[in-house]
Amino acid sequence: MIFDLDKIKSILPQREPFLFIDEVIDAQTSEKVVAKKFINPEESFFKGHFPGNPVMPGVLIVEAMAQASIVLYYLNKPEVAKNHPTYYLGKVKTEFLAPVFPGDTLILEAFPVKMIETAAVVDALARVGDRIAAKANFIFGVKKNE
Repeated sequence: MIFDLDKIKSILPQREPFLFIDEVIDAQTSEKVVAKKFINPEESFFKGHFPGNPVMPGVLIVEAMAQASIVLYYLNKPEVAKNHPTYYLGKVKTEFLAPVFPGDTLILEAFPVKMIETAAVVDALARVGDRIAAKANFIFGVKKNE
């Protein structure tokens, strides 16, 4: 483990129940972040999505990839990220390729395309084992806090 939950909380603005990274397992360079999220079968969203056939909602998979992207931004722009900027998601292009089920461990990978102080473009993917569940390209803005 590279970043534990306390370190992740020092980077991300999200908190439970909307925090979708449990640990960062690879972040040794600014070229890639790999994070993990155990998909707890007791999550409240499984009660309605879908009864008898629970599947993690795609929007939450996207959120998990976006959170991994913020960790990647932190590694690339630490001087901006240390002041806890506000992140604005501008555009998302996503492909959903396989479902994520209760009990799965979601592996999130984020790769920089372009990073500047006020914005970033990131490619990300979410997988369970070797099976890719989703791919995304994010464009997000960053508003510095002084």
